Amino acid sequence: MRVLVTGGAGYIGSFTTRALQEAGHDVVVFDNLSFGHREAVDVELVEADLADAGALDACLAGGFDAIIHFAAFIEAGESMENAARFFENNTANAIRLLNAAARHAVPRLVFSSTAGVYGNPVRVPITESDPAVPINVYAESKLLVERMLPWYELVHGVRSVALRYFNAAGAALDGSIGQDHEPASHIVTIAIQTALGQRDRFVLFGDDYPTPDHTCVRDYIHVLDLASAHVVALAYLQDGGTFDVFNVGAGHGWSNWDVINTLKRISGVDFAVEVGPRRAGDPVELVADASKLRRQLGWTPRYSDLDTIVRTAWDWHRTHPRGYAG
Repeated sequence: MRVLVTGGAGYIGSFTTRALQEAGHDVVVFDNLSFGHREAVDVELVEADLADAGALDACLAGGFDAIIHFAAFIEAGESMENAARFFENNTANAIRLLNAAARHAVPRLVFSSTAGVYGNPVRVPITESDPAVPINVYAESKLLVERMLPWYELVHGVRSVALRYFNAAGAALDGSIGQDHEPASHIVTIAIQTALGQRDRFVLFGDDYPTPDHTCVRDYIHVLDLASAHVVALAYLQDGGTFDVFNVGAGHGWSNWDVINTLKRISGVDFAVEVGPRRAGDPVELVADASKLRRQLGWTPRYSDLDTIVRTAWDWHRTHPRGYAG
């Protein structure tokens, strides 16, 4: 298929673009490069913003069989300080994209959503049928789009899948691409920057959570496994599948201390850790029940053990201390 990947020069988007190519798809990336990197993609790149209706229409006029939509702001903490910015970029721009897909008769769309929609979950592991009750604007901006998708399918024929990501991390096994996002916000990246001496200390946000070691627990999914989930979701839609929601996670929870100690062991650096206050909007524990994705689409994670995640991320940042700049 010919696939348009919005935000395809970003972290997850670039890995998915590569996975789509390996699966035989023809890929075009649409990205304003506000956070993406030209060096991360080796396909046709349309440098434009989703708010630019003319640029979007001109791109889609070339004819596409599917869209994978990543382009969004992702910082939950920032979303609680500037709600308008997140609703405009994440929700309103998604509406613009869906309207353009309908105008140009693009029949399939895979949407990048988040496990954040569950808020503080009623149980762990979390299933797709559990209540979606966001506790930050970022997650709400994603859930609003999820709620629109089945209506666009019913009214306009744009069939879709929403993938609810847990914590994406890691880098390419050969070290060729990885995460380059400033400012860094993911715990693995921040910890690695501390181990590399780019930060003087690592700040642990809260050690008073009701967990075994009193720090947040998260499900870490290797970005390679996350990318493969988009490929199987696209195949599902190609085979006639209709709207559905799938969790994408490893199904195992790791605490913040687990991540820190794993990195200290792999890097050999005993970097300083300082305990700070909790961040607003941080759930206690997020762990996926991804059995639906495994069962219905045949997806299996291959690289999502914590050692592989941390080791590949460490190798990428160690050899690319300034990201794609060198």
